[in-house]
Formats: sequence, structure tokens, C-alpha cells
Amino acid sequence: MTTVVLVRHGLTHMTGPVLAGWTPGLHLDERGQKQAAAVAERLAPVTFDAIISSPLDRCLDTASAIAGGRDVKVDDRLGECRYGDWTGRPLKELAKEPLWKVVQNHPSAVVFPGPEGEPLRETQNRAVGAVREWNATLGPDATWLACSHGDVIKAIVADALGLHLDQFQRIVIDPCSVTIIRYTEQRPFVVRVNDTGGGVADLIPPPPKKGRRRKSADAVVGGGAGADA
Repeated sequence: MTTVVLVRHGLTHMTGPVLAGWTPGLHLDERGQKQAAAVAERLAPVTFDAIISSPLDRCLDTASAIAGGRDVKVDDRLGECRYGDWTGRPLKELAKEPLWKVVQNHPSAVVFPGPEGEPLRETQNRAVGAVREWNATLGPDATWLACSHGDVIKAIVADALGLHLDQFQRIVIDPCSVTIIRYTEQRPFVVRVNDTGGGVADLIPPPPKKGRRRKSADAVVGGGAGADA
């Protein structure tokens, strides 16, 4: 099974009060740099077959910290939702817009305003398409990392859980959190969501052993004994 480690970028001076979107030249602030260094340290034991990033600077900063000098590939499909005319506006101001309630309650119907605005359903389609294409390219034994954005990762998780996009607002993805999905021929397994602490030993493949079977694509009835058993 292919393991995808999804990491949201760290904080910028716009994260939280302003909808940054595709704002160019937006790098991590001091807080974000510390977050990126911390998640890089957490993930250091893991050997990634590839590190793929959104083209936006805040993601490239985060992915580069994790890569530690290794190659970082860019995939535009992992870029932030194109919020159109909402880009760069304060969230308090946007919350007064009629479209805000649609974003909250019926996101699959949302098309952000302006010539650059994108439907949220298209954000999900391109991001999930990117993940599945990289899975096919890297192969079933690969562990790879994608550095992206909150709404993008939420949309990928919703797809993996089999949730309608209208339910994706139930998912929380914090800055520099780790979300892990394992993809099999039958179904994805969502292993972690919005993880901001703890070890990563379960991401390190066991040493080769004669007769060792690949992990099954079947769900464990009853829940199983966990990764340590």
C-alpha cells in the first residue's frame, strides 16, 4: 500500500485573520519557521520516496525544511483553492458575505467570485487526482510527502473517508499538522488526521524478512490490536 503523509504549511502573518489564497511571496513568519523545523525533526526518521509541494512559498518553505536538502518537486494541483475576489480579504469581513453560509453548509455548491475564482469541488478533484497519480507513479511500497493547504488537505481526507464534500468542514487541519492516508487497491485507510505531536515509528517499514506478507487491504474486523502488536 502507498503511504501519503500530508503536511499543512506553517504559519504566515496572514494565516488566520486573512484569506491568503494564492497571494505571491508569502513566506513563513518566525512562528511558522519554528513549526516547520519541529515537524521536520519529527519526520526525520522517515525516508520519503518523494516530497511534493504546492507551488506557493509558504508550502515550499515548509517542504524544504522537511527535505533537508533533498529534492522537492512542485505540483500545482496541490496548490491552494483559488478564492478569486476573496483573496487577501479579512475573514471577519468575509463572514458577512452571503456566500459564507454556503461555504460552511454546502461547499460542493461554492464557486468563489471573480474571474480567478474556483469551485471547491474542482479543488478537491485536482488534489485527489494529484495524490492518486503520484501513488501510481511511485508504486505500492512508497511513502511520500505532500505539503499543501488546509482546505486542500481537508478535501483529500474527505475523499479518503468517503465523505461528501459538504461534510469536509467537519475536518480540522492545523498548521504543520501531519495527516496520513494509506491507499490500497480496495480502499484508503485514514491513519492519522491533524496530528501535531508524537512519534512516527509506524511509518518506518520493517526490515526485509523471508516470508513476510504484505499488509492486507482488508479492514480489521473488531478494530485490531494496533500498530504495536
